[in-house]
Amino acid sequence: MQKLAILSPAHPLRGGIASSSERLARELQSQDFEVVIYTFSLQYPGFLFPGKTQYSNDPAPNDLKIKVVINSINPFNWWKTGRELKRWKPDLIIARYWLPFMGPCLGSILRVVKKNKHTKVIALADNIIPHEPRLGDRQLTQYFVNSVDGFLVMSRSVKEEVRQFSSSKPVCYIPHPIYDNYGELIEKRAALEHFGLSKEVHYLLFFGFIRDYKGLDMLLSAMADERIRSLNLKLIVAGEYYGNQAFYENLIRTKGLENQVILKTSFIPHDEVKYFFGAADLVVQPYKTATQSGISQLAYHFEKPMLVTKVGGLPEIVEHGKVGYVVEVEVQAIADAIVDFFENERQEELTKGVIENKTQFSWHNMVKGIEGLFAEI
Repeated sequence: MQKLAILSPAHPLRGGIASSSERLARELQSQDFEVVIYTFSLQYPGFLFPGKTQYSNDPAPNDLKIKVVINSINPFNWWKTGRELKRWKPDLIIARYWLPFMGPCLGSILRVVKKNKHTKVIALADNIIPHEPRLGDRQLTQYFVNSVDGFLVMSRSVKEEVRQFSSSKPVCYIPHPIYDNYGELIEKRAALEHFGLSKEVHYLLFFGFIRDYKGLDMLLSAMADERIRSLNLKLIVAGEYYGNQAFYENLIRTKGLENQVILKTSFIPHDEVKYFFGAADLVVQPYKTATQSGISQLAYHFEKPMLVTKVGGLPEIVEHGKVGYVVEVEVQAIADAIVDFFENERQEELTKGVIENKTQFSWHNMVKGIEGLFAEI
């Protein structure tokens, strides 16, 4: 295996999937593979995209070969892209799969490519069953699944989901590697100065796109707990609304949280991420459903304790009592953990656990998993 293509969002598209696919490409290149990323010229039609823009303002990476070619809704483009890849004859294609909407596009491209009788295909599956299901999802996903030879998953829950669509194709589980491509650790004092925030206050961080399944409403309700109100504590909400903005802001008002919540609800540029994690004492992911989460891997990189709910693959990544808390999907449980963290001064102890455990999650391990899966298929 020498030539690889990655079908995935990448620059100029933004977001965690794009960032992690670029990081994977760099790791593969460092191990002497020839890598080309095929990204989208059109990822979502505008009316289907919940945010303000799909595109990054960051400069294009100069160390990666990225071809902006895939149109998610144009079958003629799928045929053309498939033909181009068929002629190039990569030894392996890694197709990123996160949403049933992409099933027809990716599945069709891969069917054309595989007519060369040479290229193998691994699906790097962030999700198989979406967090916010829609009619027809199963059929779209099955179409994609039938076009690949094996699966690389980053949580055991997704491995179980794959088995609902394929009982025989090989599945390799490798935990999501650490996001180490967002800059170096920033001291808390410097991060707070960057935002003009008080150094006398403790801070929780809710980070990432705001979607209903991520449970921000539960965290806001926990912030209204009288025990938490009595702490010298504020919540930073950092990320663009992909849900009902009015709902969350009304919740803040009705619970009287205006002075406890700091809203930074626009897209967070790449070079700003380190300041948000630098400012935080505890990173909170109160998800109602999940598979895995890149936010946990950002927290590991920036050496921050975590509070997650007991859903999907989150408990696989966050060792309860050592690197943070794994709690039930309940407002009371979230509030109890926050109170314990600050009242019993757990930060130093849990930070040590984070530093110790972060060595488990490496990009080198993911590449080894890809090589092993390629040999199997």
